[in-house]
Formats: sequence, C-alpha cells, structure tokens
Amino acid sequence: MTFSIVGYDPQEQAWGVAVASKFLAVGAMVPWAQAGAGAVATQSYANTSFGPRGLEMMTSGMSAEETLARLLEDDPEREKRQVGLIDARGEAATFTGKACHPWAGGLIGKHFAVQGNILVGPQVVEAMTDAFLNTDGNLPARLYAALLAGDRAGGDRRGRQAAAIYVVKPHGGYGGFLDRWVDYRVDDHPDPVTRLGELLKLHDLYFGKSAPEERLTLEGDVLRHLQEIMRKAGHYPGEPTGEMDALTRKALDTFIGSENFEERYDPEEGWIDRPVFDFLASRFGLRP
Repeated sequence: MTFSIVGYDPQEQAWGVAVASKFLAVGAMVPWAQAGAGAVATQSYANTSFGPRGLEMMTSGMSAEETLARLLEDDPEREKRQVGLIDARGEAATFTGKACHPWAGGLIGKHFAVQGNILVGPQVVEAMTDAFLNTDGNLPARLYAALLAGDRAGGDRRGRQAAAIYVVKPHGGYGGFLDRWVDYRVDDHPDPVTRLGELLKLHDLYFGKSAPEERLTLEGDVLRHLQEIMRKAGHYPGEPTGEMDALTRKALDTFIGSENFEERYDPEEGWIDRPVFDFLASRFGLRP
C-alpha cells in the first residue's frame, strides 16, 4: 500500500530508496540499501526478508533481475508482493504481483525503478519517472523530487501518513565511518512527504559544504553580527567589535558547538559557511 523509487548515481557511487504510504512508519519496512551492493524496496504485504537477502545476493555479484527471480521463487505468496531493486551496476528490476491491490504497477529506466500499489492511477509512477529524469542535483534530491511528484499526482489513494528516504555511498555517513549518507523518516504526519523535504533541507544545512568562494570571512561586519547573535543567545557578554579577540573566539567555539554547526565553521582558517550565517541571523532575529 505504497509508492517508492530505488535509484543509483554512478558519479557519486550512491544507491537509495524513497518511499511514502498511508502506513505507519513505512520507512521501518520498505527501504534497504548497502554501498557497493544496491538497494531494495519491498512492499505490498511486504516480505521484509527481501531487503537483507536481496542485498546479500547483490553483494555476491548477482544482478537485480537475478536477485528478484531468486527472491520470488522462494516465496509462496509472491503474487501479493511488490519489489523494486537496483544492483551494484545500477541495473534495475521491478515486480508487481497479480494479487496486489489496484492500481498497481511499476516502471524501470536507466538507474532507477518506480513502483506502487493502491494508487490513484498510473499517473503516479509516470510523474515519479519524469521528476527523477528531469531533476538536477545529487541522488537524495532526485529521489525526493520523484517522491514529491508521485505524492502530488495523487499517491496512495487511501491518503497520507508516512514517508522515508535512505541513501548510501562509501564513507558517506557522519565522519566517514559508515555508508549511511541520508536516513530520514516521517512516521506519522498529515503531510509526510512535505515534512520529509523539510528534514532534507536541514540535512543540507547541517552537513552540506559551501564552495570556498561562498564562505564568509570571520572579520568586520560578519563577525560583528555574529557577536550580536551570540550576545542575544547568551554566549557572548562583550560589545560587538568585529574583532576576533580571545573572548570572541571562546564564545564562537561554544556557540557553534551548541548549535551543531562544527562541520560548517573553521576558526583556524577563519570562515563560516554563508547558509549557516544566514540561518543563525534569521533564527535569532538579527538580519545584517
């Protein structure tokens, strides 16, 4: 009772799944992905074993089509299932069983597969396909654009409840220790796909990177405004001078740490990313 997309980005070597449904915590069941192996969306009376088993098969070198065939042959209730897979090479496969509730079906293309059941009609997967193919940006952005397009085309004909996105790439996680690049769930919400988009914007804010030419130097007006922000937030007791003295440096380290923006600030090189500066200025009501 779900619509989803699995996708691959050969430049970034990333694999992922985006999914939405009128089903509580759909992100806990449908999306599975592993860097270097592929991604699986298992739905419609979901056989959740398809996730880990499918990834294990694709890790061993099996294609998406071969993996799909192997999963289905072992399942006596396969005609109730719907599955989308993308393998390590970006080849896609999708399956919709004859017993899935209408409208049900899927489409595949280069580096993606979309599928859904209990949808308002085929326009849902068609809109998702168009959005994925015609959206610029990284894989999370394209997967989300597809999910949003499917939702706005009518999505699950029963309504809305949950949405999720899960994207992996080698060393993509925080600190580079894991492959989990993007992992967000909205488990129960009246407009979950929109809320998921808000979380992705926060992800970009906290973990994105600005080009060097877009960074702001910690001096003059920029630093003066930061001192005003920190004073309002209770981190800086001095006057706004625009100078990086010991008091300002200590306050900045504490303030940036408390706001969790360490990834977008470098006191040694003397810069802060512009999106973070703009966000803090707006949040504390001190626009420059």
